[in-house]
Amino acid sequence: MQNVITPVRVEERASLGIRPGDTVRVHQKVIEKGKTRLQTFEGLVLAVKHGTEAGGTFTVRATMSGIGVEKIFPLYSPIIEKIEIVRRSKVRRAKLYFIREKVAREVRRQLRNMRMVNISTDDFKEAEKVEEPMEADAVVVDEAPIEAAEPETPEEVAAAEEAEAEAPAEEEKAA
Repeated sequence: MQNVITPVRVEERASLGIRPGDTVRVHQKVIEKGKTRLQTFEGLVLAVKHGTEAGGTFTVRATMSGIGVEKIFPLYSPIIEKIEIVRRSKVRRAKLYFIREKVAREVRRQLRNMRMVNISTDDFKEAEKVEEPMEADAVVVDEAPIEAAEPETPEEVAAAEEAEAEAPAEEEKAA
């Protein structure tokens, strides 16, 4: 028999009896800039692999800001400070991977009602340049009425601005 020296209470974690369908809260040590803090991750246990042996793991899925996040925790990891079972539910499967698709299906259903919009901050910057007021000493070349046309693309607006900037410079050379 081999005796393994570990800071984790192995008997305590083995007797915890984590099962798929449990909602667990895992307190994990995180080291940042030389300081250690506890970070909690609460979610649904999707799978428990390798039981209570030395390499046992469990997969926890949580939804954060509308995005599904899964973490695989080693059962006997010294990084895990504490594991709490918050809720137990009865399930008929050993692996609950089908929940991933179930949630994705609901998201797709919501996306069906959304419209795709292509708006950028660059569009507003170009619109501000076009709407700048004219100076008092600016020369007006053509006062023909402007016809209502279809909206121009940003490239066409930029080309028109360059042409307008070059036109007064040519008139000053001619004068």
